[in-house]
Amino acid sequence: MKVVIAEPLAPAAIEQFQSQKGWDIVVSNPKEYAAHLSDCDALVVRSAVKVNKAVLDQCPKLRVIGRAGVGVDNVDMTAATAAGVLVMNTPGGNAVSVAEHTLAFMLSMARMVPQASASTKSGKWEKKKFLGNELRGKTLGVVGLGAIGREVVLRARAFEMKIIACDPFITSQTAANLGVELVDLDTLYARADYISLHVGVTPETRGMINAASLAKMKDGVRLVNCARGELVNQDDLLAGLQSG
Repeated sequence: MKVVIAEPLAPAAIEQFQSQKGWDIVVSNPKEYAAHLSDCDALVVRSAVKVNKAVLDQCPKLRVIGRAGVGVDNVDMTAATAAGVLVMNTPGGNAVSVAEHTLAFMLSMARMVPQASASTKSGKWEKKKFLGNELRGKTLGVVGLGAIGREVVLRARAFEMKIIACDPFITSQTAANLGVELVDLDTLYARADYISLHVGVTPETRGMINAASLAKMKDGVRLVNCARGELVNQDDLLAGLQSG
């Protein structure tokens, strides 16, 4: 079986592939991987390579696409299904890393870290200007309680935040077991001091942060998006930032 790795992976991951008997592993990159597609059985991608119908047409023997990550929005699922190609991802593989990144952003905003750092580097000492505020007691609204969202909840609880969440695919009891109050999206927008997005890009979620949703949020709300940029209407977000 020929496996084409189209994007950089950790050395340990490549070694795992190479240790499989009978597998021909081709380690390539986004600019050159297409030269190896004509006889490949499996294709491994991350997020840079876009697997559309044109790519699939170059892979008559392709049986499976492995996405080293969670989201599969860089793969044309309709075209892959029509071609009989199985698409797999690695849910939970990066959940802790993304959750920690989310909390890092929240702390950075709460404590005005970028602004204070820039001020200090410019030779100033403006201690009172950048006091910031505590996360403790603030309401965090988590949109999506999948693997990443749940890891965020665990860490936010350690900061003694009040946590509400919106996820149509879980029950109130499941949320309660996590110490989370399950609410609808409009309620989350209205109550949250911090909002963290942890959903995939679908027709329903694309552009979900827009003028209408921003208007429902508190003035000064902090938004963290460690999911996908397509969830946010950039023009509406800019207007919201300018208005406070």
